[in-house]
Amino acid sequence: MKPVVARIEALIWTLIYGGLLAAGVGIALAREGAPYGVAVVIAAAVVVAIGVALVWVRSRLHAP
Repeated sequence: MKPVVARIEALIWTLIYGGLLAAGVGIALAREGAPYGVAVVIAAAVVVAIGVALVWVRSRLHAP
């Protein structure tokens, strides 16, 4: 596997799982009444969306 492909795959899963974890924390913060809880959820959703977009990018790369 090419090093670039390996880096992209590691980044994909880091972004997706990290974003989901951050979304869970943001939801918990929002339920407790923290004013920035919704902002954390929105930022986490953007991070997950970037990870999903990278899945598409990875599918378009030609690696052996």
